[in-house]
Amino acid sequence: MTSDAGNTSIYAAEPKQMTVTQSTAPDAMILSENWSDLRQYRALPDIDMQRLLEYRTGRIREQMRLHDVAALLIVNPLSLQYAANYDSYQLYQSRIPTTYLLMAQDGPTIVFGGYGNSPLIDREEPADFIAFFDAGPNLVDNARNLADRLARYLKEIGTDNRRVAIEYVNPSVTQACLQRGLEVVDGVTLTETARLIKSADEIECIKWSVAVAELGMAKMKQALRPGVTETQLWGILNYTNLANQGGWHDGRMLASGPRTNPWLQEATQRVIESGDLVGFDTDMVGPMGYFCDVSRTFHCGPAKPTQEQKDLYRLAYDEVQHNMALLRPGVTFHDLQRQSFKIPEPYQQQAYPCIYHGVGMCDEYPKIIPYHNGLNPYDGVVEPGMVLTVESYRGAVGGRNGVKLEQQVLITGDGYELLSSYPFEEALLD
Repeated sequence: MTSDAGNTSIYAAEPKQMTVTQSTAPDAMILSENWSDLRQYRALPDIDMQRLLEYRTGRIREQMRLHDVAALLIVNPLSLQYAANYDSYQLYQSRIPTTYLLMAQDGPTIVFGGYGNSPLIDREEPADFIAFFDAGPNLVDNARNLADRLARYLKEIGTDNRRVAIEYVNPSVTQACLQRGLEVVDGVTLTETARLIKSADEIECIKWSVAVAELGMAKMKQALRPGVTETQLWGILNYTNLANQGGWHDGRMLASGPRTNPWLQEATQRVIESGDLVGFDTDMVGPMGYFCDVSRTFHCGPAKPTQEQKDLYRLAYDEVQHNMALLRPGVTFHDLQRQSFKIPEPYQQQAYPCIYHGVGMCDEYPKIIPYHNGLNPYDGVVEPGMVLTVESYRGAVGGRNGVKLEQQVLITGDGYELLSSYPFEEALLD
């Protein structure tokens, strides 16, 4: 059973109502804008933040119990936000981890080297730096100090359990912990699994991020005309996200004309021409830290679409629709593969790397690959509360054109709910 109730978007109609003029050029849209705040079009969702935070913390501690872990050391910036609503300097933290968090099944939550406060953090302490930027040649000594802190923490919470889970860190941290008799397990297994099933409040956050992205997408469509560059067009989406207190994009995944094939090329200053296809993937960390991952391919007039462009678009569209229809609770990842849309041989080599993947605060588990590449490396079961995206890219090796489409859905008790409502290109589907 499918549902898209409640997802009718005021933005979907905007491109049809507007004639492209100088006032819709990217620079003018931003310099004299009064459109970017989504709250003027719709009310913020009613999100119980305390309930949201309690749910996320509970999910983390449930995984700690299931894995018999006494303490968890968190470094990943998205895990810091999920576990303790700590979201300072996330991009910086992703490459120079100055901050880390320590929590227990039952005990105080401590942030080391933190910038800013969170009500979920019981106390703050200075960090023993584990990034070379801060520590330089002292990395090994600092790792030993951190291992000593972990041992003291276990004593503080009164446990004789020596199992600690640690997210991505330098090998020196793991070595120092082992030298102190601690058993180290992969913390990412706990944090990623915790994020798998979304609460009702999380779904409202995701829907808001999708709505923000769709506002930006509508404005991109309005600004699309010959003479606009790829980066100018992409900047509108980026700007819309920032204007609504959003975060960042995992890449500038927008390409036009011959750069749509092969896919995964980021935006450049190429000038878009009449007749070009323009494909993009939002990959957007939006407001409240939740992800919108939707793809569309536009056509730039005034030239009419070619038959080849229409054929590619129809194939990608049909794949997304077919694969969405398979989604329901209880279906296995391997069964999804076996029943998935059969990608024609000329397009298999450049098919998108996955046909489904999880999404929440970023691209998340699971990742399910196209069936022509063999069975997925792991199996699993689709469950209610999972959020997935359904992917397609269609472009032949050596071809000029490519089409990227993607929808974001919530798995419900009897099927799925469509979270992304931005319309497809009628000119490419007729």
